[in-house]
Amino acid sequence: MTILLLLGIAFACVISVGIGYYLRHLVAFSQKGSIELEVKDVLLKARAEAAEIKEKAQKELNAAEQKADSLLHDAREEEKKIYQDKKKSEERLIKKEELLDNRQKDIEQEVASLKERAEEIKQIREKVIQQKDEVARELEALAGFSRVEARELLLSQVEKQCEEDLYSRILKLEREGEARLEKRAKEILVASIHRLGNATVSETLITTVSIPSEDIKGKIIGKEGRNIKVFERAAGVELVIDETPGIITISCFDPTRRQIARVALENLISDGRIQPVKIEEAVQKAEKEINQILRKKGEEAIYECGLLNIDERLIPLIGRLHFRTSYGQNVLQHSIEMAHISGVLAYELGADVNVAKAGALLHDIGKAVTHEVQGTHVEIGRRILQKFGVDNRIIQAMQAHHEEYPYETVESIIVQVADAISGGRPGARRDTVENYLVRLTELENIASSFAGTDRVYAIQAGRELRVFVSPDIVSDMQAHDMARAIALRIEHEMRYPGEIKINIIRETRAITFAR
Repeated sequence: MTILLLLGIAFACVISVGIGYYLRHLVAFSQKGSIELEVKDVLLKARAEAAEIKEKAQKELNAAEQKADSLLHDAREEEKKIYQDKKKSEERLIKKEELLDNRQKDIEQEVASLKERAEEIKQIREKVIQQKDEVARELEALAGFSRVEARELLLSQVEKQCEEDLYSRILKLEREGEARLEKRAKEILVASIHRLGNATVSETLITTVSIPSEDIKGKIIGKEGRNIKVFERAAGVELVIDETPGIITISCFDPTRRQIARVALENLISDGRIQPVKIEEAVQKAEKEINQILRKKGEEAIYECGLLNIDERLIPLIGRLHFRTSYGQNVLQHSIEMAHISGVLAYELGADVNVAKAGALLHDIGKAVTHEVQGTHVEIGRRILQKFGVDNRIIQAMQAHHEEYPYETVESIIVQVADAISGGRPGARRDTVENYLVRLTELENIASSFAGTDRVYAIQAGRELRVFVSPDIVSDMQAHDMARAIALRIEHEMRYPGEIKINIIRETRAITFAR
């Protein structure tokens, strides 16, 4: 039974294997058929697409051929048109050349004709000259005089006959011309003076400061006069505190120092804290404020004169003239007045108005730094204007107002005339004040020339000279020698009434901070 069972199992396995193989064969055959169908389908689609692409390419090719034919046709038409235009241009050029050739021939014929006419005229002229000479010779032979002798005789006779009439006519023209010119000149000058003949405020040598109460005077003087000494030393002025109620007087020949002292003193009075340290700070602050005022005054002067092309660097120098006087006349006001007068004169005479006004406004610019630079104020002014690139016509206009340089332009004469008009009016200037200021300036310059000098102030109308020296350079013994040397030099170089007191001040400060 076991063997039969095993045989049955083996037979069943064989049959199962055969059936599986047959089934696998059927499946493989069915799959092969489906793949072939897919391949055929793909081939059909590819052939259809190829046909469509070929048809589309054929259409594009046909369109390209048509376009190429059209372009070729247009190109041929364009070439034909160009050829025709070129041919027409050549024909026109040929006609023009023919016309030019004809004209050239006509011109040559006319030139030849003109040459012939010129030759004929030349011959006729020679004949006329010969005949004229023959007639002149015949006339000279008949008259017994040559042509030159006859002319001189005729002129002498006419001169004798008309001499008195000519002389009377010349005198009449001279008198009428001089009277007319003098009248016109007077009209121009009078018009200029009337238009600018405003009153001139003479600068004095003192400035007053109002105080709210008499107690302020004691504070300003300080204990044992300490505050007033520090103030006078820092500002370079003299404070006059007397019994006059409500005011304190500042005395100094330099108007700039007076203004700095005035501003500093007003600030100290309003602050109330009057002590040496505050005094020095107030003076330094006042110097900065005055510099701002100088620039403002310069800008106002330029605006008033209508000059808008002045260099910015010149404005502070123009403003410094506000605190300078010339023979008692304010230099800035004098310059502004001159600018207006010069403008009127230049307009009347047909000169350059702007050049004349600028030359007048800047004619005394050298006085702003005369105490700092050697030379006359005209020469200093010329160097300043040349340094700042001012127009040479303006320099020529300003440099001749004291006749140190020749009059090179009409504007230079106008500036000199305006200076004479502005300064020559009655009451405009005082010579004694100017001489006094010159003497005080010379005093300070002599002391400043010594080595080791820091600051020099002439006070009390020039009767006292305060010289501040550097303690690192000048010792106590050298200070005495310096005072004597300054006194001797003043005695030899200057003339002055009374006596001058020389104070040499040597101050040493040691400053440190405790932290």
